[in-house]
Amino acid sequence: MKEKYPLMTVVDEKGTLVSEHYQSEVKEEQVKTFYYNMLRLRTYDKKGKALQRQGRIGTYVPFEGQEASQVGSALALNEEDWMFPTYRDHGATLTFGADLDRLLLHWNGRVEGCVPSLTKKIFPAAIPIATQLPHATGAAMAEVYKGTNNCSIVYFGDGATSEGDFHEGMNIASVFKAPVVFFNQNNGYAISVPIEKQMNSETIAQKAVSYGIPGIRVDGMDVFAVYLAVKEALDRARRGEGPTLIEAVTMRFGPHTTADDPTKYRDQEKIDEKRERLDPLSRVERLMKNLNMWDKDWIKNMEDEIETELNNAIDRMEAFEKPNPADMFDYVFEEPTWTIAEQKEALLGRIG
Repeated sequence: MKEKYPLMTVVDEKGTLVSEHYQSEVKEEQVKTFYYNMLRLRTYDKKGKALQRQGRIGTYVPFEGQEASQVGSALALNEEDWMFPTYRDHGATLTFGADLDRLLLHWNGRVEGCVPSLTKKIFPAAIPIATQLPHATGAAMAEVYKGTNNCSIVYFGDGATSEGDFHEGMNIASVFKAPVVFFNQNNGYAISVPIEKQMNSETIAQKAVSYGIPGIRVDGMDVFAVYLAVKEALDRARRGEGPTLIEAVTMRFGPHTTADDPTKYRDQEKIDEKRERLDPLSRVERLMKNLNMWDKDWIKNMEDEIETELNNAIDRMEAFEKPNPADMFDYVFEEPTWTIAEQKEALLGRIG
């Protein structure tokens, strides 16, 4: 079945253009845009992990290794499109225009972080698995009814394909030709469960056959391939030809979350060995050097700019008043039930 769904690659691990069809798409300005966004996300992700280890934010969800999938897909969108992320797609939301301060407040437990942006159509990150797929389909259908040319993209992991919402969202979208891109980041693990233990099909892309829509497999470590695959799927959706399922084959270099120990369920040493060869950021670096686009001064200025931006945002986050955990009980029902009131009282008793 993998032969029917070949892996689309534009730039290989050595930073070499391997697709003549897309050679004209790789321009210096675009290459530098990809690199800037990926470096910004890599720096942000490292700071997120450090902040959690220092006790300055709560549990953090790292995405190192998946930057190409998130940057390439987000940059393919139009300004008025919709984005439906999971808890691991804060890189995509930042690239699309989410507010950095709000994103940091999200990890710090502030309610302001529940709204990623006041200007972009970005849904709050979905913590339950696959629930955002029907939402994305509905938003895309609403845009059709309103007569716009806007689309939705919805992110989900390989584990989400085992959920009913995945199939419901895909089925409704296919029936109504909703302009939505189903963007799967297949990093091989649903937390600790390897993909071969959760499905019998060789690929995720082939699941599109059940719904009569295109299914595409793309090298999720290649930002150029991801960008072009998503752009083509969005163009198709804007023409009224319906949804597309894209499987971006990628890797999660680190743990599922900062509360996870990946060494319990996989050989982390093998993952670390692959990191240098497969790292999506290094792939763009190699391409830039191969094409004589590498500029040390530009890189240094960019690194300093990103570092300053992130440090200033962290300072603003930490200037906020600490969140009150008891607030989570106050906005569930108009009048709290006795069970909620009892839980709130118990919590207040523990925290004084």
